[in-house]
Amino acid sequence: MNQQNFSQRFFAPVIAILFVMWGGFIFIPSVMADDASSLAQKVYDRPTGRDLTTLGRMVLTEKGHAPRIREIVTYRLDKSGGETANLIRFLDPEDIAGTGLLSIDKPDGSTDQWLYLPALDRVRRVSSDRKGGRFVGSDLYFEDLQERKPSEDHHRLLGKQTENGILCDVLESVPTDPKDSTYSRRISWIDPATAIPQRVDYFEKGHSTPSKRWLLRSKKRNQGYWTLTDSRMIDLDSGHETRMVVDTALYDQKLPDKLFTSQALADESLESEYRP
Repeated sequence: MNQQNFSQRFFAPVIAILFVMWGGFIFIPSVMADDASSLAQKVYDRPTGRDLTTLGRMVLTEKGHAPRIREIVTYRLDKSGGETANLIRFLDPEDIAGTGLLSIDKPDGSTDQWLYLPALDRVRRVSSDRKGGRFVGSDLYFEDLQERKPSEDHHRLLGKQTENGILCDVLESVPTDPKDSTYSRRISWIDPATAIPQRVDYFEKGHSTPSKRWLLRSKKRNQGYWTLTDSRMIDLDSGHETRMVVDTALYDQKLPDKLFTSQALADESLESEYRP
């Protein structure tokens, strides 16, 4: 409240003051909650194209060990009816090449995931109780590779803070159903100009401090869309880090539905024509 407004309210009749105070308790928190939900929706609705193909690297870093570099290709398709499909495929090194994960995020907020392991030559469904399982030894949980709709969380604005050189809106998100997430809450630092998170802290159940932290290090404008070209997920307890680097990003290539099936997951030759 600025000084002029404060003076006007201070010298108003007593009954007016009481009315303003009562309205403040009822109205202001509602407005703030609406603003928080609107911000979460803005992040979710950020333009990312109808489909996206990326080629890049996953770099695993652990203290006392040389970095492990994995080449990956990813595909994403926004399907009709609010469904989103994602396919991740490892290309190199040999011990993980061919391994793939298919995620189908449904309009109701649920996600189906399937993992293909070449050594077993079989596709197996990822159980929903494995949300907190690590994906191929990285710092990414299976839940981190699922789309999360704003309606699945209660949102609250915590203020503003500078992150990555940007004055961000700080947004807290708490699952509406505690059983529906590995995390008890997430705190995101969001650039209000682009609706792109610059940092996300993840709090696991029973922990008062974050266990993981995601950081954006660079982004690039590509075909009119922002591409996150360098990001890291850090395990704050061990210091283990998973860096995701995007070298090539292609939007709106008209990827077909058939690419996002268990058959295509088990047979990477079916996707070869769509690789950058």
